[in-house]
Amino acid sequence: MTDVRKPQARPARPFFSSGPCAKPPVWSPDKLATESLGRSHRAKIGKTRLAYCIDLMREMLQLPDTHRIGIVPGSDTGAFEMAMWTMLGQRPVTTLAWESFGEGWVTDAAKQLKLDPTVIRADYGELPDLTQVDWSNDVLFTWNGTTSGVRVPDGDWIAADRAGLSFADATSAVFAYDLPWDKIDVATFSWQKVLGGEGGHGVLILGPRAVERLENYTPAWPLPKVFRLVSKGTLAEGVFKGETINTPSMLAVEDAIFALEWAKSLGGLDGLKARSDANAAALDKIVADRDWLSHLAADPASRSKTSVCLSVAGADEAFIKTFAGLLEAEGAAYDIAGYRDAPPGLRIWCGATVDTADIEALGPWLDWAYASLNA
Repeated sequence: MTDVRKPQARPARPFFSSGPCAKPPVWSPDKLATESLGRSHRAKIGKTRLAYCIDLMREMLQLPDTHRIGIVPGSDTGAFEMAMWTMLGQRPVTTLAWESFGEGWVTDAAKQLKLDPTVIRADYGELPDLTQVDWSNDVLFTWNGTTSGVRVPDGDWIAADRAGLSFADATSAVFAYDLPWDKIDVATFSWQKVLGGEGGHGVLILGPRAVERLENYTPAWPLPKVFRLVSKGTLAEGVFKGETINTPSMLAVEDAIFALEWAKSLGGLDGLKARSDANAAALDKIVADRDWLSHLAADPASRSKTSVCLSVAGADEAFIKTFAGLLEAEGAAYDIAGYRDAPPGLRIWCGATVDTADIEALGPWLDWAYASLNA
């Protein structure tokens, strides 16, 4: 490579990973409450902090009282599989897949639960034809495709009079979009995405139709203990009040509380959306100004505003690996190579915990890396 002049200014916080994502800009470990650490999560202090975390999530998500929130093990994957294993099997199943995580739910439904699902697919960068969905089925989909940068544009395609349940893997969508909770029966996410929280815990949101399914249907397969949400035919309400199924990390809970309180200080969901929108707009400008850079998701209506996936002209996997490595070595950008199963490209997180000024400062460094590799 021939030396190319480096930009003078670096992003102040070069954390652009799509999970775990950047911490809130005011975060530091000494700011976390620690009184619950070393105590039983079943003690009054543990239950109180877990319930407070749930209450903050409800407030920040503007979630109606009709929906329950539970903190469960296994991150978003654990939460979504808990929903699948406990509720699927009563009706036919349709799965939507346009990126790797959606394909994971296809594999679970077909090979693990052996449900012979109807699968509606699209290539990376595209969205399936949502009009094909039969809402007499239970329907599984990702709201925001983290590994492809493609999202559903809204909830209009979800039938209001659906007979089946809607299962939304919303892990990189919550706290960044308005979600139509009347159209969502089951939603899951993890704190490590839009809140920049720690991994290991998932969040399971159940609407009234999902609760009805749980209480009136028993799957044909055995359920592991950590998946059991019903006791003697009745929903285990304690799970949705902070009485977790297994032992949680109270440090991770306190970290999530910190992020949620920060979100509240911004004005709640509207403040989080505004930051994410500004970040996505700043990255859009960077892309528009460069003929060698483009969005993997061509349609703006279904383009993610959080996990933005970009194509680099002429780049293969080796090029992208070297490109991302150059920026990491310079402390200009961490973890921006695209997902391993996606087409070679970049993936830049634009969620609310990223500062817009850092997105703007990233542009010249992308130029530098590209010019260095092509010199």
